[in-house]
Amino acid sequence: MTSVTVPSLPVPNLPQRGERYWLVAPNTPTAPRIARDFVGTLLRATEHPGLVDDARLCVSEVVSNAHRHTGSARIRVDVTVNRRQVMVYVTDDEPDRLPKPGAAPHAESGRGLLIVESLTDRWGTTTRGGRVGHGKTVWFVLVEPGRGRL
Repeated sequence: MTSVTVPSLPVPNLPQRGERYWLVAPNTPTAPRIARDFVGTLLRATEHPGLVDDARLCVSEVVSNAHRHTGSARIRVDVTVNRRQVMVYVTDDEPDRLPKPGAAPHAESGRGLLIVESLTDRWGTTTRGGRVGHGKTVWFVLVEPGRGRL
């Protein structure tokens, strides 16, 4: 039997009230699809059907970036859900090279974070582990239309 230590949730300066769910997936080509399905099912079950499409697309883009651009063994997807908003955190084990939007909108690749930026209410990156980083997180927040931020 293999034991896996799951790191604590990285905490950007966002409210953390709500129910927390997480998925830890191996860094494989199927990780984006698994994360997308996890988030879609979770948001439908927690009565956020209006956020499903945007959340699925954003988590797929961020997990795809972690898969393509890191050698991390695992990718963790943490989701905090409350009645007003959904906060999604995607964490890998490589703290260097924080991702940032950079490609032109019509480029064939590199548009993932531009998509995340355009669909979310807030998003950002953070590292964990202090001066000697142990990982990075890309996070985003989706707010239910008409419900406003907490």
